[in-house]
Amino acid sequence: MSGDWSGGEFGERGRCLLAPNPGPMTLDGTNTWVLREPGSSRSIVVDPGPVEDGHLDRVDELTGDVAVVLLTHHHHDHSEVAADLAERKGCAVRALDPAFCVGADPLADEEVVDVDGLRLQVVTTPGHTADSVSFLLPAERVLLSGDMVLGRGTTVVAHPDGRLGAYFESIERMRSLVTDGAVETIWPAHGPVLGEAGAVLDFYLAHRRQRLDQVRAALAELADQPHPEGISEDELPRRVVEVVYADVDRSVWDAAELSVRAQLAYLRDQES
Repeated sequence: MSGDWSGGEFGERGRCLLAPNPGPMTLDGTNTWVLREPGSSRSIVVDPGPVEDGHLDRVDELTGDVAVVLLTHHHHDHSEVAADLAERKGCAVRALDPAFCVGADPLADEEVVDVDGLRLQVVTTPGHTADSVSFLLPAERVLLSGDMVLGRGTTVVAHPDGRLGAYFESIERMRSLVTDGAVETIWPAHGPVLGEAGAVLDFYLAHRRQRLDQVRAALAELADQPHPEGISEDELPRRVVEVVYADVDRSVWDAAELSVRAQLAYLRDQES
């Protein structure tokens, strides 16, 4: 899983420090993004990552003066060392969820975070989680997407915190930034940088709608099979996973079940 992507420098303002936590859900590891305006000594750190194998020490060593730590969402592989890094650097941690903020107010939609002329606009993009945000870096025409868009494959809508209706709306909002000319490239929180942002987002929308069609077909297939005692409501998502994700490695079935639960909730909402 690791070795395909190792981070590096991107544009005039971006540097990715790859955390050593590769896996089926994290791909090559978590991308810790360090953003600095040319000529400035201060940076913004986005998603300082997990505690694994000295990642905190490496981020501390390579970032110098940090003005603020920002989180795209609360999952531990993004947020675990945030408070410790902020303490070392003498700065605040900001997130959409107040529970993950340290010494500062929560982020607000369309707020601009400005550090020595480096301007990041907050774009709330719920779906993967309720507190997911992306960051627009206009000077690079880049969107830091967190886990809403990954460098390879597609993301999990982590039911019940994540919701598919919100996910669709957020991807459409991201797509509108491409249409408006504000975004050309996506810097994700896992996997490589993505050019042609519009094509990527179109794929995300098409893929999720295709999955919904597959879930509908699986429900019809299961309904046609004889079940002497029926399928319980709690058992149903796993049975759908067994049909829809039959050709996917079973190591990701638990995550797939979260997405299926979100899809089933979405379909119920559409029917009501």
